[in-house]
Amino acid sequence: MFAGMEEPTLDDIRAAAARLAGVAHRTPVLSSRRVDEAVGASLFFKCENFQRAGAFKFRGAYNAVASLPDDVRSRGVVTFSSGNHAQALALAARLHGVPATIVMPSDAPAAKRAATEGYGARVVEYDRYTQDRAAIARDLAESAGAAVVPPFDHPAVMAGQGTAALELLEETGPLDLLFCPLGGGGLLSGTLLAVHGTSPSTRVYGVEPTAGDDGRRSLVAGRIVTIETPRTIADGAQTPALGALTFPVIARLAAGVVTATDDELIVGVRDFALTLKAVIEPTGALGFAAARREAAGSGLRVGVIVSGGNIDPTRLAAYLQ
Repeated sequence: MFAGMEEPTLDDIRAAAARLAGVAHRTPVLSSRRVDEAVGASLFFKCENFQRAGAFKFRGAYNAVASLPDDVRSRGVVTFSSGNHAQALALAARLHGVPATIVMPSDAPAAKRAATEGYGARVVEYDRYTQDRAAIARDLAESAGAAVVPPFDHPAVMAGQGTAALELLEETGPLDLLFCPLGGGGLLSGTLLAVHGTSPSTRVYGVEPTAGDDGRRSLVAGRIVTIETPRTIADGAQTPALGALTFPVIARLAAGVVTATDDELIVGVRDFALTLKAVIEPTGALGFAAARREAAGSGLRVGVIVSGGNIDPTRLAAYLQ
């Protein structure tokens, strides 16, 4: 399927879709007349908060585990994640009957850690501001003979994430704009490849937290820019840099990268709950926050990838107030 670590193709994304059929949820696309009137555009929300394990990450994690040779997969998988990829890989490993070890930051949301352990994975803590999570994962994998399945910079992960955009376009038809959360770039790069191959006129924008705009800086510089781990409530986008595989795709195909403040994300979480009656996490609100600002009054057809809904109940209650 993938020789080495080449960029995935549209055929790889379609193969991932076939592999995920009957395993991953085909998540709903929601819309709201109230939201459309307030924004002045037609918004279509691809709701990966309803995906298995609560986020789009299940798509890439399952595709990556399923793509491993049997003898490699049987020795288990290791990854590093703040929560959503952790849960996704833990579930994917359990479905394949193999062990999973997850390197998680000590300050990861309690609900995400509990869910990860609930799927049967072993959690190893690290300090996200002082330790190298990738190095820790590599050491653990080498000692166990396991395979590392990174959260974004892997062709099978990217291909799996791209299936969400395929489903969105199958349901909505052509879109003028699409806003997609951006952390390490797995979701955005997969989305770009899927959209470019099926609806090339659609302009796709990545959306980062304002405190973590390494992707925007990277596009300006024409190279991967690394920043300090950002301090933002969008914990799923607290990445210091794009991946070596994801950056070239984003640089080539993205219409641009925009940002959203933490305050905008809180408003997005709250308004989504009150208007669309669904729970999303701050990272999942990135696209919504950008769309309501960037597409305001445009009258355009706008897709929004809602990446996940894993939020601590006490934090959600505070945001709703």
